[in-house]
This record gives sequence, structure tokens and C-alpha cells, in this order.
Amino acid sequence: MKDVIIDEYIDCISDLLSEEIVWSMDDLPHHADVSCLDHCFNVSFLSFSICKRLGFDYRAAARGGLLHDFFLYDWHGTKWRNVHGIKHPKLALANARRYFEISNKEASIIKKHMWPLTIFPALHKEAYVVMLVDKYCTIMEILRLKTKK
Repeated sequence: MKDVIIDEYIDCISDLLSEEIVWSMDDLPHHADVSCLDHCFNVSFLSFSICKRLGFDYRAAARGGLLHDFFLYDWHGTKWRNVHGIKHPKLALANARRYFEISNKEASIIKKHMWPLTIFPALHKEAYVVMLVDKYCTIMEILRLKTKK
């Protein structure tokens, strides 16, 4: 059963995984010793699993979760560090649209994952799942209680 779930998850994001630019996130540090790519996989897979169990759009959650931090720079030492939390969702969305065809729901997930910093709340329940899972994974990564890959 576990292999079926993983195969279904991979099927949702396979077109994203075929692009080298996604894999380049592995070179970007994110939280503690976790790369941006590993963080995005953590958020994506857990969001996919929760949405599948709840009968939500798990494909959008998997894809939006994988691209939610697709900003493609190391934010730690930049002049933008203090506003990164506010600015990066728009940049991640612009990058996602540049490289992939994404749905309106996936765009909403990416753009609103930092709510309440994004001021306006999300319109889709899947965006709330990704937002909460992102916060959970961030806390676990910072505390070095890594989620399973």
C-alpha cells in the first residue's frame, strides 16, 4: 500500500521533477541543515497525504507544496532577509509560472502559503493544509526533528 501512495504522489509531480531547476533547490540552504528541496518535498508529501485522506485536491497540494518555496536564492545572507517571508511567495509563484503550467489552485497555494504575512487569506482548503504543514515542517526542521523523506 505504501508503494502505491508513493507512486501516486510521484505521478502528481513527475513533470516538475523532470526539470533540473527544481533539483537545483537542493543546493540552497533553508531551515537549519535542511535544503530548500528537502523542505519542499517534506511539505509536498505530507500535504498530499493529508489532502488525499480528507478527500481534497491532493494533486494541487502536492504540486503547490513542492513549488511553494521555489524562489531560487539563498535568503540567509541577502539584504532581503528581513522581508523574505513577505516577498518570497510572489517570487516563487512567478518562477513556477515561468517554468511550468500550474493551475489557479496551485498558484493560490504558492502565493498564500505564508498567510497571515500575505495579508489576504487563501480561497482554497488545500492552501490552508499546505500553509499549516509548511509551518509544522519548518518547526520540526529548525528543532532538528526532521520529518521522514
